[in-house]
Amino acid sequence: MIAKTQVKNVLLLNSFAGRRFVKCLSSFAGCRPRIEAMSCAEATGNGGTVQMNANQFPLDLVARIDKTPQTSVTEGKAEVLFPSSHDVFYNPVQEFNRDMSVAVIQEFIATRREELANEKTAQNVDPQAYKVSILEALAASGLRSIRYALEIDGVGKILANDYSTQAVESMKANIEHNKVGHIVVPNRDEAALLMHMHKTDRFDVIDLDPYGSPAPFLDAAVQAVQDRGLLLVTCTDMAILCGNSSETCRAKYGAVSLKSKCCHEMALRIILQSIESHANRYGRYTVPLLAISVDFYVRVFVRVYTGPAIVKRSTSKLGMVYQCSGCESFSLQPLGRCTEKGNSFKFSPAVGPPVGLTCSHCGHKHHIGGPVWINPLHDVNFVQRLIRRVTESPELYGTSKRMLGILHMLDEELEVPLYFLLDRLASTVRVSTPSMLNFRSALLNAGHRVSLSHACKNSIKTDAPMDFVWDIIRTWKLQNPSKRPLEEGSPGEYIMRTEPSSPVNFSIHPDANPSSREQQMLRYQVNPEPCWGPKARAKTSLWADREVEKSRRLQGKRKLKEAPSDEASDEPSSAKLSAAGDTSHQAQQEETTEHSNVIESEKQDASKT
Repeated sequence: MIAKTQVKNVLLLNSFAGRRFVKCLSSFAGCRPRIEAMSCAEATGNGGTVQMNANQFPLDLVARIDKTPQTSVTEGKAEVLFPSSHDVFYNPVQEFNRDMSVAVIQEFIATRREELANEKTAQNVDPQAYKVSILEALAASGLRSIRYALEIDGVGKILANDYSTQAVESMKANIEHNKVGHIVVPNRDEAALLMHMHKTDRFDVIDLDPYGSPAPFLDAAVQAVQDRGLLLVTCTDMAILCGNSSETCRAKYGAVSLKSKCCHEMALRIILQSIESHANRYGRYTVPLLAISVDFYVRVFVRVYTGPAIVKRSTSKLGMVYQCSGCESFSLQPLGRCTEKGNSFKFSPAVGPPVGLTCSHCGHKHHIGGPVWINPLHDVNFVQRLIRRVTESPELYGTSKRMLGILHMLDEELEVPLYFLLDRLASTVRVSTPSMLNFRSALLNAGHRVSLSHACKNSIKTDAPMDFVWDIIRTWKLQNPSKRPLEEGSPGEYIMRTEPSSPVNFSIHPDANPSSREQQMLRYQVNPEPCWGPKARAKTSLWADREVEKSRRLQGKRKLKEAPSDEASDEPSSAKLSAAGDTSHQAQQEETTEHSNVIESEKQDASKT
């Protein structure tokens, strides 16, 4: 009777509260799925319903369920199938990431063909016949590689690699489903090892989109990409890059991160510095085409060149950041100087530091971060070409409106490093925040340049010295006095001791409103969905909903311990903390019990074998 039994709906098994369910723990192809403490499951056979326990549940049926596609996702021209176990990674929020990557690679191929046509060796090469080889080192479901194959002209071969057996099996099914087997080749290997094996047989494009930090793969990637090739790197470990763990940032990226309002741009500059540092070790250097900070990640697109002579200039491309611990003013210190004399360059040590022992604006001490990339983040010409490409064919990109909004902001963005927040400047001296138009006008009327940053909505990037920036704030406070006094010795009180040294004109300047805002482009998108963000690493579990529920149950457990009760209570605070900790303790016990069951199951399987 069991042989004829068919599962009506796998998801129905989740409806049995308080029971243990089947959990597929196979990690390699051919491994036998193991059953963990399943007390009951409902199934149908020949029109009837039967009850089956763990010992009766057929293992081959579980394996079939796990390999049966339950859902399909269409993105761009690709349709990807996902198994019922949800054991292959997919994050819909990153569609913008993939759309932008498609457009950048398309434009990169067009640029390479133009370069080949202009070179003397082009007489033996047909530029239009140029085809690129692409490596997606961490491909998961293969969605990105399949989109590249279907949507980009000029792709010769794509190697879609992943170390997970389940991911590779999913890739094979999706490649066959989308009929791109002549272009996309699935591969199972450790990503860094695979790239080290291609130091001579290099790829034109390498795409790194890992879970968290790309640091373990950067050294191999800069060696495996062709001269003048393209490297695409995503980082989702923003807490580390934005200053929450500066010592970990130094260990992974070779730079100390700082907690500051401009942390998202600093994250971009840290990762660019890290890639440049890895490339320099092998006589190579990088040129950023695009560097964006959106949603929960940063994404950089850089070209890698070979040139030991130009590598020497890298000291002038990198620098340290001095940030005041009081008013958050910052100064940059290049690591070296590069002076051009005719056709040659002279290199000399940098002169510094650029600040005194204390901040000249508020008297507080400085924090030191870096080194970071201090050259431009974007190739303006390349950005403008991308704008034309997306404008001409918006139907090719599902997130074309957002792409155009971001690209126009990048085109407007000044090349000066870092930014500050307008409301933060105002709060330092306790004054109402001036409008963005007023503040931008004050800078423009004084002959300085100003722009927004795509990384933060209320940001200001300007080439004006910080002395003048604080003069604007002083003048605004004098014209708009506040009732709240400044505390003696505070950064704001120290700043307001000094009278403005330059005249400030708040009259609206004709160029105060950026064109991207006038055209009402989609610039700063709101959160796309509830509980959005980087997804967890793919897990081999038939019922992933249980782990999601566990995660929600434990969400905010620390706040629960610390938060006072809404109603008055005579209960001692220690008792409250103890009660609040019960949830965490219970969850730990459940996790320990579950782990013990898995180990016991493995021992039983081993003894049977």
